[in-house]
Amino acid sequence: MKKEFDRRIGQQAIMYAFAEEEEEASITSELTRKNWLYGKGKVGSMELQKIVAAIETSAKRQRVVNPELYREMHALYHAIIEAMHGVTRGQVELGGMLRTAGLRFAIVRGTPFENVEEGEWIAVAVYGTIGAPVRGFEHEAIGLGINHI
Repeated sequence: MKKEFDRRIGQQAIMYAFAEEEEEASITSELTRKNWLYGKGKVGSMELQKIVAAIETSAKRQRVVNPELYREMHALYHAIIEAMHGVTRGQVELGGMLRTAGLRFAIVRGTPFENVEEGEWIAVAVYGTIGAPVRGFEHEAIGLGINHI
């Protein structure tokens, strides 16, 4: 009996962000089987705009979004900002508050509802460390943003 694919797009993004190399193959094969798009990357910065730009650039390069379509870029932007709210505990600021972040991120785009008329959604999961810009003075943080396209 084949296990049913979990349609929870946020959970899929979080698991993909957490995945190490050996776990990644099974996650991406399921995403591919469902015709969902996905990508991941890493970023570290004291500047929020650099983190947003890195995630947007990765999504474009990995063809998760079409940069020519405003609605896709807009949905991605809002999912990123929502995810960063989780990482920064609601204060979406880094350098101005003397904090830095070292993050890995995953972007998943798909159809999480059985009814296809609900359309496509995009999820951004961000996991890593945040803290003072001094090695050893940081802690783990995670954020998740989901938006409809």
